[in-house]
Amino acid sequence: MFLTDYFNKQNNNITITRKQASDFAKKIAGDVNPIHDEDAKRFCVPGDLLFSLVLNQYGLSQQMQFRFEGMVGDAVPLHFREASETLIRVEDENGKAYLQAERSGDTRYCEKQIASFIRSYVAFSGLNFTHAIVPLMQEHQLMINPSRPLVIYESMGFELSTLDFEEVELQLVNKVMEVDGKRGDVTLTFKLMSGDTQVGTGCKTLVMSGLRPIDPQAIDEMIAEYSQRAANIG
Repeated sequence: MFLTDYFNKQNNNITITRKQASDFAKKIAGDVNPIHDEDAKRFCVPGDLLFSLVLNQYGLSQQMQFRFEGMVGDAVPLHFREASETLIRVEDENGKAYLQAERSGDTRYCEKQIASFIRSYVAFSGLNFTHAIVPLMQEHQLMINPSRPLVIYESMGFELSTLDFEEVELQLVNKVMEVDGKRGDVTLTFKLMSGDTQVGTGCKTLVMSGLRPIDPQAIDEMIAEYSQRAANIG
């Protein structure tokens, strides 16, 4: 599996170094969020890497719901544990959960299918800033703090009508943001396509904090910085 370079496994522990997390974010997801930089002070492992490792270990189920409970730091020993037939927990040695995944329906383990699903989803996720966050900020005339941008990946789920496919692509269907004071709850809905056939639907939620009135110049500078960072990994 192509994920081998992005984690270490010893006995029942999985650890992810800063370099592994940063390489995954940039090389696989196209995610240039500074929080995933190898030298970031507020560094954390991409939630998409944890999601990918769950699929890598447990396969793809028809219905899956992922909820992110906390941010994983550098080389934190993690346990991937089946808490029940329907619940998978990613937790540290003290039992603190960082990710919970619920699953139901049929399950299939096909490396080609899982790799396609992971690559398509994380590429979709890596484009959230330009394809969803910026348009929503412009629509609502609000923006996050450019000096300390905080967008939290909260949850993601999908439902597949069939597991009879190998290649899959995620396509954004709709994006909405509900504003409550300085908080914005973002919901992104998507469909899953295998060629011309729709094989499922899904939804991702994000939380934007520290919202303030939009500053067109600051937005332009954020977009320019994002574009420059993306060009540097292209």
